[in-house]
Amino acid sequence: MKKRSNKKQQKRIFLVVADNSSELHQALYYAARRAATAEGEVALFRCVEPLEGQLWGGVSHIMELEAEQESKKLLLELSTYCENLGTTKPRTYLKKGNTSDELIKLINNEKRITVLVLGASVETGNPGPLINFVMNASFVSRIPITIVPGNLTDEQIDALI
Repeated sequence: MKKRSNKKQQKRIFLVVADNSSELHQALYYAARRAATAEGEVALFRCVEPLEGQLWGGVSHIMELEAEQESKKLLLELSTYCENLGTTKPRTYLKKGNTSDELIKLINNEKRITVLVLGASVETGNPGPLINFVMNASFVSRIPITIVPGNLTDEQIDALI
């Protein structure tokens, strides 16, 4: 068994994917409460996916700008929510591209991120595309992944913290 280093421990950063899923609330609530009680931080990741199909250049550009503005607005709202739960202002990451690819890049490039927190869907009988992706044998992560069931209430999550 390895001995723990006496060096000052770096704050844990709990990364949450800020998507439009119904289970985002559980993942974000868990991460924010966990960060607040463990003197950690929350990081929010949002990815704007490329538009499918080919549209006229101007229309496509306007749609991408609108998606980016909506994403910035969502990240701001979620940051405020986390602060209201007792965390410091979360770090935010807004990327463009394939969500899974950009998530891997972020985790690999930002060495301070220490935990990925995902919410599991209960609506479809399928935990969700990101959980399916991270559970795939080809996905290799340098950090632990916490999966929060999407049916937990805030009180049930508080009891776990």
